Amino acid sequence: MSMNPQTATSTTRDSSDPISTSARQVWTPLDAAELYGVENWGSGYFGVSDRGTLMAYPDAIPEAGIDLYDVALGLASREIGTPVIVRLPGVLQHRMQDLRRAFDDAIAALDYQAGYSCVYPIKVNQERHVCEAVRDFGAELGFGLEVGSKPELIAGLALTRGFDEMPLVCNGFKDAEYIETVVLAAKMGRNMLPVVEQAHELRLIRDAALAHDVRPGFGVRAKLAAPGIGRWAGSSGIRGKFGLTVGEILHAVEYLEEVDLLDGFRMLHCHVGSQIFDIRAVKYTVSELAHLYVELVRAGAPIEILDLGGGLGVDYDGSQSATDSSVNYTLDQYASDVVHRIKSVCDEAGVDHPTIMTESGRALVAHSSVLITDVIGSRTFRVEPDHDLVRRALGVDEPPQPLLDVHEAYERRHVGEDEMLEVYADAEHALSEAIHLFNLGYMDLRTRAACEELFWAVGSAALETYGDDLPESLSHLPDRLADLYFVNVSVFQSLLDSWGIDQVFPIMPIHRLDEEPMRRGILADITCDSDGRVDRFPGEGGHKTTLELHDVPPPGTDSGDREPYYLGIFLTGAYQETLGDLHNLLGDTNAVHVRRGSNGRWRIETVVEGETVRDVLSYVQFEPEQMRRHLRHDVEAAIEADRITPSEGASLRRFLDEGLQGYTYLE
Repeated sequence: MSMNPQTATSTTRDSSDPISTSARQVWTPLDAAELYGVENWGSGYFGVSDRGTLMAYPDAIPEAGIDLYDVALGLASREIGTPVIVRLPGVLQHRMQDLRRAFDDAIAALDYQAGYSCVYPIKVNQERHVCEAVRDFGAELGFGLEVGSKPELIAGLALTRGFDEMPLVCNGFKDAEYIETVVLAAKMGRNMLPVVEQAHELRLIRDAALAHDVRPGFGVRAKLAAPGIGRWAGSSGIRGKFGLTVGEILHAVEYLEEVDLLDGFRMLHCHVGSQIFDIRAVKYTVSELAHLYVELVRAGAPIEILDLGGGLGVDYDGSQSATDSSVNYTLDQYASDVVHRIKSVCDEAGVDHPTIMTESGRALVAHSSVLITDVIGSRTFRVEPDHDLVRRALGVDEPPQPLLDVHEAYERRHVGEDEMLEVYADAEHALSEAIHLFNLGYMDLRTRAACEELFWAVGSAALETYGDDLPESLSHLPDRLADLYFVNVSVFQSLLDSWGIDQVFPIMPIHRLDEEPMRRGILADITCDSDGRVDRFPGEGGHKTTLELHDVPPPGTDSGDREPYYLGIFLTGAYQETLGDLHNLLGDTNAVHVRRGSNGRWRIETVVEGETVRDVLSYVQFEPEQMRRHLRHDVEAAIEADRITPSEGASLRRFLDEGLQGYTYLE
């Protein structure tokens, strides 16, 4: 489906529209696709249908799509409520195949004489159904798994049962128990590759090998000089947390020769970083690692594999730039540059090409999950003031001067661009004076309210006057006048990176896209924390601080009169599910795995129910049954004392019983 905007006839914009005063074209779904940048961040996996709904294309083929709005409605009819994670295994499979293809193409084009494998770091998304899908697809592609702790090691061993040849790379801090488990698994026939992060781990490997009569294979992580880049710059380079310096690696080779274990040194590992946005950082690191590989091979180390670690980034904002939420390279460029750099260094030194391995997790799973939630209401600034309130405030014998000044600015709000800056400055000064007088006790509440409403109206008029060409002195105005849309989700559970590191995620309505959005807003979650909000969104040239949205009924509107307004939050498959916390005891969300069936319709493959109130209470050591017994006792005591009726007591008990089994989110 083409994503180019469509030319149409012009119509006049409503004067109350807060977005722009310019004449507009007839709105089409193609305009929505352009507005939200779907083609830029969607990587071919998402698009807008002709009927104005958001489509997912698991195979990046527009003719074979899944309508996400239909999915949301279908889940609601099955009483699977929002927020819900819609996982798309088809997208995951396509991402893995595309990574395999990119490296295979580069290897063939450059006549590289070894192969490629990717190992998925399960820390990126440890949900069992996701890991099993990665394992199943990966087995066909020669891929493997990576673990970084004892619990993950046990999970990795369980996941690779029946997949003995699948590589299982073991990173992280290790003690004797960790190493012994790895060595015994290797003795069982598993393809284990423990990575030495600290020099003493070599002795642990030697001890376990001797104790169990095993010739283990292992890798060594190198602490390279190449500097880190981006948010996780400190995780690599000389000051990185893991790895051996070049001098320590040389001592390690000498030690391995002494204890007759040098033949086990199969892999040289490094860590480029995470979400590497500039391809130059990849090139520099790979070159250094390749030269280190060549020198170690010349020193007698039988290394067969170069593991570049993670770093392959995702273009979250669609800007294709060297910024934290984007990348300035394509998957094909990444693969080609990696293969070319290693081949060039090896050929110059006359050393065999090693198998290339990467630990790409974010790039595999990010696109495969969509968080769908609904807006439960909004709070908007009035474009026009409450005229009755203003009249009553002005109707006193001597209205305060700030009220007269801001009212005068309001009366002048339709001036041209040349005078609008002065009008807005007058209104802003008058409001500041009004607040000062109120705080000193010299202005009543009604008058202050009138001043505020007149000021907001002047601000809206300024936005109307300048449209998208706001002067720099008014650049704060869209944020100051942004609507607040309340969404049924916890940022701290489902979008922790948005709060913690200002990660930008694509967010947009999944329906009504054939209708022009006439509001600008930010999103507020249902936690009681003021930080529970999202106010950074993909935009032209990077990000924007408000999101274009449609009108929704205000909070308190009868639910029977309100149709759901669904938003999709995209590229959430990496880290968000495993990093989430229990702020306000809002637990894991519902999750469903959705595929396109042979009949062209979508079908549910797996349902993972979200946590109940009972679940999350037990995590913080509240015993639900004990709480239930105590409350029932209190209810009976209140009935006996005639403070409540038996029917009221029954209602309270019913709330508790049903509430304990219910979803932690609004239903």
